[in-house]
Amino acid sequence: MPFPIFYLVSDFCYIIVYYVIGYRKKIVKDNLKNAFPNKSKAELIKIEKKFYQHMCDMFLEMIKTLTISHQQLKKRFVYENIEELINFEKQCSGTILMCGHYASYEWATAINFYDTKNKGYAIYKKIKNEYFDKLIKDIRANLGTTLISSKEVIPRMIRNKKSGIGSSYYMIADQSPKKSNSAHWVNFMGRETPAFTGSEAMAKKLDFGILYLQVTKVKRGYYSAKLIPLTASPKDFSDFEITDKFFSLLEEQIYQDPAYYLWTHKRWKYTKENSL
Repeated sequence: MPFPIFYLVSDFCYIIVYYVIGYRKKIVKDNLKNAFPNKSKAELIKIEKKFYQHMCDMFLEMIKTLTISHQQLKKRFVYENIEELINFEKQCSGTILMCGHYASYEWATAINFYDTKNKGYAIYKKIKNEYFDKLIKDIRANLGTTLISSKEVIPRMIRNKKSGIGSSYYMIADQSPKKSNSAHWVNFMGRETPAFTGSEAMAKKLDFGILYLQVTKVKRGYYSAKLIPLTASPKDFSDFEITDKFFSLLEEQIYQDPAYYLWTHKRWKYTKENSL
């Protein structure tokens, strides 16, 4: 399907999802209201509508990945400074790319089509439905990425390091941890938020470098990404310092253009007080 028609389909989906179904509207409204208490009702509605339009685009773009050519994807998702990853590959036995649910985190694995040395892996949470689990794997396989489940990631990292296989691991790091695993809390979007610290912990354990993957939506169907080095020596940092820096960078992006963050997540479903 040509992209102009493709986005007309997305516009239709937006009308159904936002006005007819009202998918997770209450969650989105509450999240935006709490994150931006000083914005007017009109401003919040404007962000809300823009978010749903982007969400429909991104969902269909994910499906489009099954048929899009590597050349076209590389044109639509541009890495501005791939040399940062190449430098880390030379310095470290492995690298971790931390990113948030911002802009296009699905197309970010277009990084595999650049002239890098390491084998690319994307970490995902296995879906119980076997059909949808296979669909997700097929979509991301077209991007040249090997998917490994969150339960398999640590053994794979250790095995690759022992075998001398240079690897880069793409991790969405703003996931909400299980209630029992909330060892660290950050001030994120003005609220105390439980933080997933697995990326930092694994980097320290295996002495991997860490970069922040900053994705920006340039215009409809086009994105750019910048790799921001966090550290090539994670053991030099105190506990949770790297995690705090990641959330600070993500928060800065969200404040610049909040519509491109995934507001449908129940990111603040429990507080520090009721987690004890």
